[in-house]
Amino acid sequence: MVVAVGVVGVAAIGTKSGAGEGEGKVKVLEPLVTRIAFGSCANQSDPQPIWNAIIDFDPQVFIWLGDNVYGDVKRPFKLFGKERTVGPWKNAPRFIPSPPKELESRYQKAKSNPGYSRLRHTTQVIGTWDDHDYGLNDAGKEFGGKITNQKLLLDFLDEPQDSPRRKQEGVYTSYMFGPVGRQIKVILLDTRYHRDPLRSDGSVLGSSQWTWLEKELNGPKSAITIIGSSVQVISNLSATTRPLFSLESWGRFPKERNRLFKLISDTKREGVFFISGDVHFGEISRYDCSIGYPVYDVTASGLTQAVEKAVPHVFSLIVRFVAWLTPTTMRVISKNCRFRSCTYGQPNFGAIEIVWSTTPVTLKLEVRDIKGYPVTGVKFPLVELQSRGLMSSVKAGEYRRHCSLEVNLPWMIKYRLAILFYCSVSVMFLAMIGLAYAATLAFRLFLHKCKLD
Repeated sequence: MVVAVGVVGVAAIGTKSGAGEGEGKVKVLEPLVTRIAFGSCANQSDPQPIWNAIIDFDPQVFIWLGDNVYGDVKRPFKLFGKERTVGPWKNAPRFIPSPPKELESRYQKAKSNPGYSRLRHTTQVIGTWDDHDYGLNDAGKEFGGKITNQKLLLDFLDEPQDSPRRKQEGVYTSYMFGPVGRQIKVILLDTRYHRDPLRSDGSVLGSSQWTWLEKELNGPKSAITIIGSSVQVISNLSATTRPLFSLESWGRFPKERNRLFKLISDTKREGVFFISGDVHFGEISRYDCSIGYPVYDVTASGLTQAVEKAVPHVFSLIVRFVAWLTPTTMRVISKNCRFRSCTYGQPNFGAIEIVWSTTPVTLKLEVRDIKGYPVTGVKFPLVELQSRGLMSSVKAGEYRRHCSLEVNLPWMIKYRLAILFYCSVSVMFLAMIGLAYAATLAFRLFLHKCKLD
């Protein structure tokens, strides 16, 4: 069911569908939704002051996009010893799953956070999961604890006990908000339960979820359709950061991503954009050559976990330099960004504002910081998300921003981060050899002088 937020709390008034469930038949006045917030990657053991900024934004809906808690156990970084968790001689996993009771206690701790509790009393909260609340870092369909952990997630989200979502395999679902003519459909995908192994180019959603998604996109039209994916849909930074490191994304399953774009195009669904999390930084990406109109992906990650928090403060500038240097063909670059790279590596959340009173209707998509200030954003008329009849494309060897895929960049550009890193390491190594040689030579000269004296 969909809910409306009023001055006296949260009231159920609309429709929701899971696998096997159609549109509801409740006929009541549905309020106009103008503000939606979303976020991901919230460690339940860390301070979470960002809830104050989210509450001040006054969203009518808040969407969890995964890593709503960190339920697995991160073992120490060990390169040497009996149990080596990293490096070429790794023989033990870096992450291990928590027992169900421990995961349940972490959900309870997250749910009792004072800031989050305040939000829950004024805002409808919905969501999906990612790997750390699914139960294990980077896990897919092979993870054995997914059935038990699905129940724990749905308890955290206050999913009704008789919900079809509790009976299906996976936590995917959809909601419809707002009155007819100004409706917003939110589709939340499950990119874990049925996902094949990384590097397999297999399935992300699994056959049952694909069937469900096709039905949802062919269902009643809406002015806006928001598709929530725990991992990025448009950006594929792994194509330009490997072999140094890689990130999970739909881009690592190119057949599945093409299938997703084709499905949206074939169903002639307009007003579609994506929201995502997972990567511990915020950015906005845009792809112009996929479904007949520009499609955006707003990544907000994370509420507590962020790349700049993972390094000492003095190295923040290095992180921002690396973000700026990393090649990207899809990121929206604007003078309004907080940093030159138009990424944001500190705690953040996503904000969606719809101005229905303007002609045409205006849509504002932003990533905001811990104080609620925008760090990157786009604003455009909703009619921009309507098919233009012709599908844009690029020829082989041609480069066009927001159209050329990262994997098709010239190798000198695609791997410039790795080239710079290995060149820097080589220079440092040669410099150390040179210093050692100079020190040895100086010592020998000193000894020779001593002998002469």
